[in-house]
Formats: sequence, C-alpha cells, structure tokens
Amino acid sequence: MTWSDAAFLLAAGVIGGLTGSIAGLASIATYPALLLVGLPPVTANVTNTVAMVFNAIGSVWGSRPELTGLGPWLKRILPVAAVAGAIGAALLLSTPAEGFEKIVPILLGGASLAIAIPRRGNAAARVSSHRRHTATILLESAAIFLICIYGGYFGAAAGVLLIALLLHVGHATLAHANASKNVISGVANTVAALIFSFFAPVHWPAVFALGLGCLIGSRLGPIVVRHAPAGPLKVLISAAGLALAVKLGIDAYS
Repeated sequence: MTWSDAAFLLAAGVIGGLTGSIAGLASIATYPALLLVGLPPVTANVTNTVAMVFNAIGSVWGSRPELTGLGPWLKRILPVAAVAGAIGAALLLSTPAEGFEKIVPILLGGASLAIAIPRRGNAAARVSSHRRHTATILLESAAIFLICIYGGYFGAAAGVLLIALLLHVGHATLAHANASKNVISGVANTVAALIFSFFAPVHWPAVFALGLGCLIGSRLGPIVVRHAPAGPLKVLISAAGLALAVKLGIDAYS
C-alpha cells in the first residue's frame, strides 16, 4: 500500500467514523475506499470490520454523557450482541453472501422510514412498559440479536437498523438511541473483528490507516448528535439510509 493510499484511507476513515457514529453508515465511505485501493471484496469486508473497532472506541468515548444510567440495560443486552457478532463472522467465513445481499435493502429501507416516523405515546410510559413486560424484552433482544448477526457478517448500515429499533422501544431521544447503538454495534463488531484477525485475510496496513481516521471522525459524531436539532437529523439519517437501500437493491437485483 502506497502513502497516497494510506492518506486516502485516512480521509475515508474520518468521513466513515463521523457518519458511523451519527447514523451507523460508516461503511458507505470505508468499504468502497478499501475496494478503490485494490483490495478484493472479501479482504475489504473483513479489513473494514477490523478497522471499525476504532470507530467503536471513538463513538463510545464521545457518547459517555448519554450512556449514564443505561448500565443495567447494556449489561443485559451486550452478551446478546457479542454472541450474534460471533455468529455473523462465522457465517461470513463459511457461506456465500447472496442471501443477505437480497434482503438487506428491504430491511434497511424499512428501518430508514421508521427513523423518520414520530413515536406515539409517552416516552416514560414506554420505558416503564419495556421494563415490566418480559415479552417486550425478549422481542427486543431477539431483534438486536438478528441485527448484530448481520453486523458481524457484513455490517453496512446495521447501525441504522439499531437506531430505528431503539427509537421505538423506549429510548427517549435520538442521542440516547445513538449512544446505545454505538455500544451494541461496537461489541458485535469487535467480536467479529477478533475472529477475522485469526481466520480471515485482514490487510493490516489498511486497518491502521482507515482505523485512525475512524477514531478521529467517530469521536466527533456524538457531539454533532448531542447539539444538532433531532428532527432534521432524523430526516437526514433516514434519507441517507434510503439512498443506501436503493443502491444496495440495485446491486443485489441487477
């Protein structure tokens, strides 16, 4: 890898880290960048996953104020995310990608629309109901489990799916849902990255260049979410997710 390739990946990492920590769309910038510097698709995918560990570090670091009080909930849900990330990584190493490629545009399009749809009902009542009803807890855990499997497998826009889910199961604000997304996706991604480090063709020079950019960009993202108007930001995230869903749909079905 040349110095110009490294500089290009650093810049792509900053953009990816920023968009990833805000909307879970880091791979829009990072995965194509790895392809453009000459990495084959599978190598680019696993290299991208490993580099996203730096994105998780910066995102969680920047999200600390919003994570206050969420410790008990995260302790319950993070083991689910970790197991799912491992399953996703194992699937990538053992199965073809066609099945996921065809269903992801549909899931992503639905999640992007859900982000823009206002929630009904009192947020506090929703949280209370969430904590009381075992059925809701199990459904939430199952949904996070499935999303994190996809996150460990490929991960493009898995964060959008998580934000849509979390906004509709009791997280009071976009900033809190985004902070939880950063932790959950970070755990699933880190587990997958550990597996790829031993069993997949990771391109380590690209990891360090891209990862450094991701660390810088992802540290800034939560600050943007914290201070930007939630309504317009939701619309922006929704629009970006829909655009990616269309692009992935064209690629999958063409």
